[in-house]
Amino acid sequence: MRILVIGAGRMGAIRTEDLAADPRVDQVLVTNRTPARARELADRFGAVDIPWDEATTHDADAIVVAVGTDAHDALLEAILPRRVPVLCEKPIAMTLAATEQVIADAQRFGTALQVGFQRRFDPGISGVHTAISSGRLGIVYSLTLTAHDHQPSPREFIAGSGGIFRDMHVHDFDLVRWLTGSEVETVYASSAVRAHDQYAEFDDADVAAIHAVTTNGVQVVITGTRHDALGHDIRLEAFGSQDSLAAGLTSRTPLRALDGDLPVNRDPYMGFVDRFREAFRNETGAFVTLAQGESPNPCPPDSALESLRIAIACERSIERGRPVRVADVSDDPTTG
Repeated sequence: MRILVIGAGRMGAIRTEDLAADPRVDQVLVTNRTPARARELADRFGAVDIPWDEATTHDADAIVVAVGTDAHDALLEAILPRRVPVLCEKPIAMTLAATEQVIADAQRFGTALQVGFQRRFDPGISGVHTAISSGRLGIVYSLTLTAHDHQPSPREFIAGSGGIFRDMHVHDFDLVRWLTGSEVETVYASSAVRAHDQYAEFDDADVAAIHAVTTNGVQVVITGTRHDALGHDIRLEAFGSQDSLAAGLTSRTPLRALDGDLPVNRDPYMGFVDRFREAFRNETGAFVTLAQGESPNPCPPDSALESLRIAIACERSIERGRPVRVADVSDDPTTG
């Protein structure tokens, strides 16, 4: 099997490393707008670099799209007609309409399109999913999700990120849908700039909080910050009628426990790659399995569409100062 990685940045390097280590992959191809970066990445992992102008035409059995977010939908438009499986980092497009068009194209050509929501492949988080889907948790009462970046983002990243809800909390929104097996019915969101003024320049925020309710009645609280002095902290708690579970609470969790002897904050996570390196590896392996036709899509493109819709609903909630019904949200700012 030959798999092409489009993009030689941080995510392209992760995918290339994991694909090169997978014995089911015979050859990894790498391309990038800057040829030297593709060549360096290919040399590092025993891959083959190809010219950028062959990104959408080169013969490959599967393709990974790992370029900047604003280029995803244009690349997918050219790639999907080839009918080879595609793994695209989130988001697959920046608007609901463009995302719907990508999904329609994937369906029209029969192309498997897996979205890069790596948290689904984290062992602890997937364990919570198993406990809920098997019934071991019982009736799900509530979910609490925590998302803290270690370091604030640089200005150039903030400018194109889409904001705290579309960039960071979109992962939490995907998990809520996946874990509960339900859509999010309403959201009520708040946000602020507490310490890092560069976010205010782009009408963004460095802290946020969301209260959400799913259509099957699960109460959800999500909090996040763009800075955590101790490290990168992603956790969730699930409470049900038969059990209470936590994922992401380990000795490496960047948190100081002031009572008891919980052994946390030892070699704390320093970034999202550090926190989710195993999850990325599992996700890439799942894509290879999908590409071989041996499993259904573990993260289909509707996950990107509905998670983006929830993010936009949060933005509308802040604008209007009230809860917003997610199903009513579209790209039109007068809706919802």
